[in-house]
Formats: sequence, structure tokens, C-alpha cells
Amino acid sequence: MYCRPLAGTDGLPLAGGPLRFARVEILSRHEPPRVVAAETLDAGVLERLTAARAPIAGLVADRTAVMGILNVTPDSFSDGGHNAAPDIAIAAARAMVTAGADIVDIGAESTRPRAPLVDLATESARLAAVLPGLAGLCWSIDTRKAAIMAQALAAGAALVNDVSALGHDPQALALVAARGCPVVLMHARGTPDVMQDAPAYDNALLDVFDWLATRIAACEAAGIARDRIIADPGIGFGKDLSHNLALLRGLSLFHGLGVPLLLGASRKQLIPRIAKPEGADGIVDIPPDARLPGSLALALHAAAQGVQLVRVHDVPETVQALAVWRAAQPRW
Repeated sequence: MYCRPLAGTDGLPLAGGPLRFARVEILSRHEPPRVVAAETLDAGVLERLTAARAPIAGLVADRTAVMGILNVTPDSFSDGGHNAAPDIAIAAARAMVTAGADIVDIGAESTRPRAPLVDLATESARLAAVLPGLAGLCWSIDTRKAAIMAQALAAGAALVNDVSALGHDPQALALVAARGCPVVLMHARGTPDVMQDAPAYDNALLDVFDWLATRIAACEAAGIARDRIIADPGIGFGKDLSHNLALLRGLSLFHGLGVPLLLGASRKQLIPRIAKPEGADGIVDIPPDARLPGSLALALHAAAQGVQLVRVHDVPETVQALAVWRAAQPRW
């Protein structure tokens, strides 16, 4: 049985945050969905859905926090090459913090669809070039490699964000456990070079939930405390449009994992796939840097579902949108 809280303004606290829920949608692989009163759920299920999430990397739990994306790569799908020069990258990181980013996510290897694996030396050199300018900032490292994680943590990174959920590098799990650092575990089907080759699921929402639950359990068994884990359903990573929409529509289900949630959907290809003009055939491309309206809609949807952290390219616009949205909520 899978329990998706229906977020609103009345009832029990959702993940200890400002949203509440009085009803829950019960999902199953074999029966139609049904809605029940929240108080009828098992006590253990209610605990996972209602318990306040522990602060991670200094991020607040009473609102949706903003993670700014900074790729120091030549080939990331949206900002590849824009921040390749270290001084430009450092200035961009500091501008994000000034604009209200709670944390800046630094990536030195692209994991866009079809991206090749970057060798360790190249990724390390890209990161090393910007490290001196990150002092005093709250930042995370976006990497699949244990050696890069170690390099970043030694330089002050507050969080590890791994699109492979510590599954790519055999040393990563033990490293994160030993360091006791917070980690984002993201769901992905396959590696970036092949992940979009006909992805398939029995039930995308439930399959991703089960995968993340299993991965969280594996990390706990390896010595990573549950209160150091953030879960990310991995929009666009080994998923087609129907899979991504299933995850977005069922997003609050993931509160049942009992950990904070991250949504990274900024500027992604699902936006032009959804937003093509009525009657248009095929895909009408909207360049990544013109996908701000769709990105803001996704960030606000995440906030309305109680997601604790959104990963975005457009920090000032997202911070402003979230502030206005919060102010308009009846309980805030």
C-alpha cells in the first residue's frame, strides 16, 4: 500500500512543515486509487508523513529552500560553457547567494542525456579552479565520483548531490558514511549516455518510490543516518514525458520515505514538450534559457506539495516567485 497525502491547509502537518493534509490517496499496483481520512492510517505511516525533517546542511524546514545550479562545464544542457572561466563561475555563485539561494550546487561533469563520462583528472581540475572563491558560501558538490566528493568536502562543501544515489563509484557509499555528510540520493534509470534509450516502467511513480526506499535502506545499512539523506525522484533521468508527469502529479507520495525531498526540473525538456502550441505536431523546441515560465510553474508546484528543496538555474526569479506564493497562502 502506498499513501499519497493530499496537501492543503487543514489536518495534520505534512513533513513537519506549514502544509497540512486531512486526506490520503491510497495507491496500489493492482487496485484503483481510493481516498481515506488521514487519521485512519497506521501510526507508523503517519509518523513518516507528519514528522518534522531534521535540518540538513543548514537548510530551513519551514519553507521550500532554493538550490542554485552552477555548472563549471563546457557541455551542460542549459548553461554549458557560460561559467567555464573560474572568475565568472565564482561571481555567479556569489550572485546566486546574494539573490537568495540557500545553497549553490557546483557541478564539474555534465550528466545531461547523451553526456559522456568525464575523466577524474578533468573533473577535479575544473572544480579546483573555483574552490578558492567559494569560501564563506553554503555549497554542495554535484558528482558521481568519490574522489571528487572528498575533494569538495575537504574544501568546505556542505552536501553531496549524486545523480547515481552513490551507486556509480564503489567507494562513494563508504566515503559519505565515514564523513557523516548529508547526501542527495537521486533516482536514475541507466547512465547519462544511455538513460533515454526507450525508458520503461511498470508504474513510474511506484517504481521510483520503491527504488528510492531500497536505496535509502542500503545507505542506512552502510552507516549513513536517515536524517542525513534527501531524496530526489530524478525528473528527466531515464524517463519520458509520461513518466515525468506521473512523478510530478504524485509528488507528495515521496514524503512517505520519511526524508526531505528535492525536485530538479528547472529548464528541462519536459517544459517544451508540455508547452508546445495547440495543434503543433512533434516537438516545438523552446531553448533552455527561454524556459523560465515553465521552470517557475514547476518550482511552485513543488512548494505546493511540500517539497523542501528545489534545484534551479534562475535563482532571483524563483526566490521571488516562492516568496509571493508563500505570502498568498492562507495559513502563512
